[in-house]
Amino acid sequence: MSKLAFLNVATTRRSLLEYSGKIGVGTALLSTLGSLPFSKKALAQEVSAHTEPQFKHSACLVNCGSRCALRVRVENDRIVQVEPEIPLNENELGTHQIRPCLRGRSNRFRVYNPDRLKYPMKRVGKRGEGKFERISWDEATKYIADELVRIREKYGNESIYYQYATGAYYHTQGRPAWQRLLNLAGGYLQYFNSYSTAQITTATPYTYGLYEASMFTQVAHSDLVVLFGLNLSETRMSGGGQVEELRRSLEKSHAKVIVIDPRYTDSAIVEHAEWIPIRPTADAALVAGLVHTMIKEDLVDDETVDRYAVGYTQASLPASAKPNAGYKDYVLGKGPDGVEKTAQWASNITGIPVTRIIQLAREIASAKAAYICQGWGPQRHGNGEQTARAIQILPIIANQFGRLGTNNGNWPQGENYKVPYMPTGTNPVQVKIPVYTWTDAIAHPEIITPKTHHLQGAEKLNHGIKMIINQAGNVLANQHGELNRTRAILEDDTLCETIVVIDNHMTATAKFADILLPETTYLEASDLVGNSYATGAHQYMISMENTITPMWECRSTYDVCADIARHLGVEEAFTLGRTQAQWVEYHYEQVRKERPHLPPFAKVRGTGVVEQFISPNSEVPVMNEFYADPKAHPLTTPSGKVEIYSAALQELQDSWILPEGDKIAAIPEFLVVPDTPWDTELAKKFPLQLCGFHTKGHAHSTYASVAVLQEAVPNQVWINPIDAMARGIHNNDLVKVYNDRGTVMIEAKVTHRVLPGVASMPEGAWSVVKNGVDIGGCINSITSHRITPLAKGNPQHTNLVEIARA
Repeated sequence: MSKLAFLNVATTRRSLLEYSGKIGVGTALLSTLGSLPFSKKALAQEVSAHTEPQFKHSACLVNCGSRCALRVRVENDRIVQVEPEIPLNENELGTHQIRPCLRGRSNRFRVYNPDRLKYPMKRVGKRGEGKFERISWDEATKYIADELVRIREKYGNESIYYQYATGAYYHTQGRPAWQRLLNLAGGYLQYFNSYSTAQITTATPYTYGLYEASMFTQVAHSDLVVLFGLNLSETRMSGGGQVEELRRSLEKSHAKVIVIDPRYTDSAIVEHAEWIPIRPTADAALVAGLVHTMIKEDLVDDETVDRYAVGYTQASLPASAKPNAGYKDYVLGKGPDGVEKTAQWASNITGIPVTRIIQLAREIASAKAAYICQGWGPQRHGNGEQTARAIQILPIIANQFGRLGTNNGNWPQGENYKVPYMPTGTNPVQVKIPVYTWTDAIAHPEIITPKTHHLQGAEKLNHGIKMIINQAGNVLANQHGELNRTRAILEDDTLCETIVVIDNHMTATAKFADILLPETTYLEASDLVGNSYATGAHQYMISMENTITPMWECRSTYDVCADIARHLGVEEAFTLGRTQAQWVEYHYEQVRKERPHLPPFAKVRGTGVVEQFISPNSEVPVMNEFYADPKAHPLTTPSGKVEIYSAALQELQDSWILPEGDKIAAIPEFLVVPDTPWDTELAKKFPLQLCGFHTKGHAHSTYASVAVLQEAVPNQVWINPIDAMARGIHNNDLVKVYNDRGTVMIEAKVTHRVLPGVASMPEGAWSVVKNGVDIGGCINSITSHRITPLAKGNPQHTNLVEIARA
């Protein structure tokens, strides 16, 4: 063993830094390791004294929807290995080991990544250049406190914005700590909706009232499973995710699985599914074609549909509706457009053969129990609200809901263990903007009104956003649409005057900070967390501890916010006299009041999974009571029924101010939107449809800088061999993907697993711009910022591009 290798094993990086800061590296090494030269015997004795392993427990808190416990092997205050928790014996409730995926298992490399943020820093160059100088924590927290006061007094609290971010789902630090602090400081501009689900969460109440769905456990009773753009094997691939629930259910039912997606995903492969390729944004056209076949072949009972829904037939339309405004008339060509939505019509739009559309309609209508659901990718398009509602009404018209083994077209339900979060208090500022419109709220606040952007709580914004708090997120300069436009807005510090970024690494967003703060990583943090939002019926709680001493000057944001609160004079109101550790124990005791069988906190502190079980609701299909008796158990819609025709949506269409060409339809029509092949003039210039996808290599941009994951799952743009051949592109070629919004350099993956005419690129790669070209492979340099009509949401999967060899 070399002396350098021994140094890495026996001495922590922190101790070296401390020694070098105090007495110099050479003296420190002699002081710590003894005099040179070393003997082999002395080295062996020194190593044996410092390598007694410990096992500590943490969790991966990234936004994949799953939640995985981590068993961390530590030697000499250094992480050696990240492992799954010790397997639990499966019991009668069917709980299973929560195995982390390759991302969770790579956390050691994330902790020791060379781009870790180490100290508080202040910008010294042009915003976005990434030039900073080191400052003290007291300087940083006082500066933030002073800026909160300055912005508040000059512009008002609605000019302070807490940015949407999902990089760390803590309960006692991170988001809840910042929101508690900001509320005590007078409040902040709020957002509603999310980048992931704006269209479906906004559209669903107009169809069903509440957002509900059956769990994947229902698939155990299904004979057919139809998944629209749902790819669990990549997005929820861990033992802490829904993929385990789906697979176990399929083992029981052996149901046929059909995946409808532009890509042949890993989910289609793993579930032995039939892949039906579809052009992006065309799902509503497919549904119309399926319903047309069902009508023509007498596979729909109008009376049954009218019993549960309004707006399918003319007879069930509300009085306010115009003649022939129902969905059946739309499908049969008796509606305003006069176009019959035959299987041939749907085939021309979707690219799916006519015979397969007809056959699929028969399969769905004749199934004993068809489980129909959608992922969030199909709705993350221009006018994705129409896609979401179309898929939702399919099981209603086909009478495949409310019974054992069925669903209502939504993403499957999940139930959380309900561990408390730090209370955030009440925000004195009640003004809210759609989450995807924050760049407009900086650069053009005058255009944001209730009728143009669905502004809530005010008739207008008095000022634009002047200060941003960005905690554990890479939205600012990486995950937002049309990044060249976004960066130009952020670079102008006369618009947004102060940007505070708190993160673990020097991300694309971190480079735009005015004050940049280093936070502890998951493995350096202590908290009490529940299972996340996409673990299905599987509920559990994890008591996590810092597995190593936080490195450099990285701190918990609870302590950071407490310091800022002290400068603002509200420290006691913020902490209530508790440390973060005491808040964790307090939350555990709140859980224990509801579950008295749990042991005292002293026995479970930092032990990993405390309790897990299967929700008792796992065997209950969604809308079962409504299905049995719709009058006795009405939905929360205005009519009490499923609203295929929504009078409320028609009212918005008539009253809102929409850009030319946009439409909020009362029924889930297929609508042509910009940046699609039906945008014929643009398609001549940019003939390929580009949509993004979630990759196994990172969750959004978290883990994107981990080298071992970059090797295992490279970021590549998928292109069909037909399109590649026409452009002289070969597998692994470096290519340019471009449109009028920008250019991205990335490797090509030439594969039959994507539909001709379609290209697909993973989202989340860190944006790195050189000479106007994004050489980091970040898709958002070329995605659209045109907000959707209803939700004012994220259309980032709807783009036209061209691809050429670089």
